[in-house]
Amino acid sequence: MPGRVDATTARSSDSLRDHFLLAMPCLTEGIFSHSITYICEHGESGAMGIVINQPLDLSVGEVFEHLEIESLNDFSDMPVMAGGPVQIDHGFVLHRGCDETWEANLQVSVEITLTTSRDILRAIAQGSGPKEHLIALGYAGWSAGQLEQELAENSWLSLPATSDIIFATPAEQRLCSAAAQLGIDMNLISAEAGHA
Repeated sequence: MPGRVDATTARSSDSLRDHFLLAMPCLTEGIFSHSITYICEHGESGAMGIVINQPLDLSVGEVFEHLEIESLNDFSDMPVMAGGPVQIDHGFVLHRGCDETWEANLQVSVEITLTTSRDILRAIAQGSGPKEHLIALGYAGWSAGQLEQELAENSWLSLPATSDIIFATPAEQRLCSAAAQLGIDMNLISAEAGHA
């Protein structure tokens, strides 16, 4: 993962950084079916994001247990998200409202940070980490030009991200909540795409 980046200088006018990608009905297989992805990086070399609405059959408490991280609270009801098909054995933490600096940070926006170092997990387990966080295994990645091609093929809808959808909306409602910001009901969109 790249080092620390200033969110204001990293965003170019055509970047989808700090945007949501909503999967169109034509994406019917795998992790991207009915998914919403938060884009953390997007530039000439490609894009990277975290799927935020596909819970794994794994709790944050089980992750702490596996990593032998002692927890002060019960995290057995907090699901871990399937963040994407790349590096599915690596953890990614999206969080907001935390001034702490972690070993491996990427400041995505003024509000949202992506952290990949284990120190944040220890802090969350001890109750001293960010209160608002989403923990995922794996990420979604696109090579140079691939995301732009998929957007041209109507595979995705994009819109500016809202942090409340990530941190204050239940996982199963995130896709429809984001679509509603565009005035769209995802249940009414046809799987058949075309260009007028």
